[in-house]
Amino acid sequence: MTIKVKDLVKRYGDLVALDHLSFTVKEGEIFGLLGPNGSGKTTAINCILSLLKYDKGEIEIFSKPMTPDASAIKRDIGIVMQNVAVYDELTVYGNIDYFCGLYVNDKAERKKLVAEAIEFVGLGEFTKFYPKKLSGGLLRRLNIACGIAHKPKLIILDEPTVAVDPQSRNKILEGIQNLNKQGATVIYTSHYMEEVEQICTRIMILDKGRSIATGTKDELKAMITLGEKITIESFGVTDQQRAALEKLPGIVSLEYKENQLVIKSGKGKNNLETVLECIKREGIQFGKIYSELPTLNDVFLEITGKELRD
Repeated sequence: MTIKVKDLVKRYGDLVALDHLSFTVKEGEIFGLLGPNGSGKTTAINCILSLLKYDKGEIEIFSKPMTPDASAIKRDIGIVMQNVAVYDELTVYGNIDYFCGLYVNDKAERKKLVAEAIEFVGLGEFTKFYPKKLSGGLLRRLNIACGIAHKPKLIILDEPTVAVDPQSRNKILEGIQNLNKQGATVIYTSHYMEEVEQICTRIMILDKGRSIATGTKDELKAMITLGEKITIESFGVTDQQRAALEKLPGIVSLEYKENQLVIKSGKGKNNLETVLECIKREGIQFGKIYSELPTLNDVFLEITGKELRD
């Protein structure tokens, strides 16, 4: 087991940020950590890294208690936080060399690791550039290189693709998967559900400081009521026709706006077939039809609710 968290409690005065949080991260996983703003994700990460004192609980990393002075454990951890943390006065090469040097004293070994990190994130053409000259995507890739150059066993990535272009996002996601294939265990937080669904082997949804659901993406999807979303381009649908559709067995909800029917159905077979039969029977004019299975975003919204968070 790479990480074991048991009954973790963290309070800020009367606010309970982490409420008896327990979870494990297995060796070799890409573990997705999801939650609305203020759910406790960053607090949990800071407690795991011993950057925050907590009120109660136990944290083990690599089967050893994690403490502020556990330097042997920390050498095997790489951290890439949401806010880019590099030195403006150092070049791309200088930044990676500096951060790698915090863990690796041997100059020859460090030179080799820095070269590998530069190649890994695709910054070979930018080694002499200063951070202020880099685009957002390149800056994110530099941040990742600084965090992983020393070849850590555990890598924590907090929103690594925020505000980057699609090409850089794709490069970063491919890089994370390659790190995992090379043996690294990864904790990954993001608000981009499609990213988490794409790369994470197991996912935990955190809300109000508690773990409210954990599992693979398929296990999480099996927890919710939504089975299928059917979108139909349609014209002039009457209240009577809508009512007929809403009465169909298995229909969870129906919305009609801007000439589109959006029908959400529960789990079961032949939902689309039943809806199409009703449309023909009721004489509803229709064009294109799309049928979608639940996404991780659907899971997230059903489990945590649709209310806006601060």
